[in-house]
Amino acid sequence: MPLNEAPRPQPSLIPRPETMHLHAGHFALGADVGVRAPAELADLAELARETLGLTGSGSGSGSGTGIELALVEDRSLGAEGYRLRVAEDGVRAEAAEAAGLRWAVQSLRQLARDRRLPCLEILDRPRFAWRGSLLDVARWCHPLPFVHRYVDLLALHKLNTLHLHLTDDQGWRFEVTRYPRLTEVGGFRTGSPVGHARDGVTDDVPHGGFYTQAELRDLVAYAARRGVRIMPEIDAPGHMQAAISAYPELGNDPARRLPVRREWGISRHVLNCAEPTVEFVHHVLDELTDVFPFEYVHLGGDEVPPDEWLASADAARRALADGLAGPGHLHGWWSRRLAGHLAGLGRRAAVWDELIEHGVPEGAAVFAWQGEDRVKLARAAGLDLVAAPQEYTYLDWAEADAPGEPLAIRTGLPLSRVYGYEPPEAALGVQGQLWSEYLPTTDLVEWRAFPRLAAIAEIGWSPAGRRDLADFRDRLTGHLPLLDALGVNYRPQHDLSA
Repeated sequence: MPLNEAPRPQPSLIPRPETMHLHAGHFALGADVGVRAPAELADLAELARETLGLTGSGSGSGSGTGIELALVEDRSLGAEGYRLRVAEDGVRAEAAEAAGLRWAVQSLRQLARDRRLPCLEILDRPRFAWRGSLLDVARWCHPLPFVHRYVDLLALHKLNTLHLHLTDDQGWRFEVTRYPRLTEVGGFRTGSPVGHARDGVTDDVPHGGFYTQAELRDLVAYAARRGVRIMPEIDAPGHMQAAISAYPELGNDPARRLPVRREWGISRHVLNCAEPTVEFVHHVLDELTDVFPFEYVHLGGDEVPPDEWLASADAARRALADGLAGPGHLHGWWSRRLAGHLAGLGRRAAVWDELIEHGVPEGAAVFAWQGEDRVKLARAAGLDLVAAPQEYTYLDWAEADAPGEPLAIRTGLPLSRVYGYEPPEAALGVQGQLWSEYLPTTDLVEWRAFPRLAAIAEIGWSPAGRRDLADFRDRLTGHLPLLDALGVNYRPQHDLSA
């Protein structure tokens, strides 16, 4: 470096790439810059133009100028890895599959400052194949344009999975054409908690809504174009009060008319075990899988109080007929029945970690949420695992117990603790959760998500040995102006030391 040349600042890429070498100079993203790609990647080339704000519609002039997206025969890059070279006379991204090129485009999006790209070379491959975020739209029905925006923010950080929690006791958001009352009745409640749920106070302000299948198909296509797959969740046999309110015959006391639940927490009302009820959920899954093409469907299976089954003669007869030790074992029976139906549709089930004790369905992935001990238990059992321990990845928890923090279900999950989590290498991956009981607005979703979701992204992508909290904070400082430009309501950086 010449004596009179200032040191070049390191680009603020999040997640941190596997290797990056910075060179002198820059490439200007002028209006005439084109994007070249093979014919089969024409849509990706157009997405690159949109993402980088390029107004030129052509491929650029000359073979060495503009931005080139290329597929190469290189198994070492895997399904999502890429190489990126930025020089003063052009940009070349190459990958073995289109997914890698999508992530290269997102790197270019982060690197661009003042319409310029720094000259550099990057080799980048993800640590885990599953890098996700759960978004709960059942407690509060967030507007569909926001869900599209959330997909964009996941893609920006190379998170490839949106876990969409569509149903719960407090609301049913997925349109089922065979059972319209699920959304007509189950999609709306008469009030919601005021303050913390433990205070037991609710208002009388109605809340509700749902997404049509056509809207969700559009969302799936929008996400797929950006490299994000969507795993839907229909939680059963617990967390089903909204469905039982719409169709009382699904419950264990059909003569009782339950409302859609107004309170947070766990409802003791669960599905009965009659064959028509099982068929009902099968029909729901038929329509769900027709809308969502992803390999996995999440069946929930968490927090299932057995009280109604233990008091039910019908449940006792079902347990006896199926060779179960008692009605308390119907929890696992339900999950196995639903997972078997999914298998017949060519899909795999995902379940929460309560099923470790009740019987994980064959071929299912376990989402270990109750703690790091559950992550270890799932691994010891040889189960397919997505690490989601609440003490590290529940982003609806507050970062600190401070006067300026919005109300949260719990506190004490600062950025440093999230960033310090180490999932087991044998896991499918890692996922950050945003349960929405205390996130009634999209601004609050973003406040809780960022910047901690950026830390989740780095945990899932970057090599463990190359992660460093101080370095991450430095890069985050340079990354936040991009979030500012996108209008993201992230938690202010001056509070990050909390």
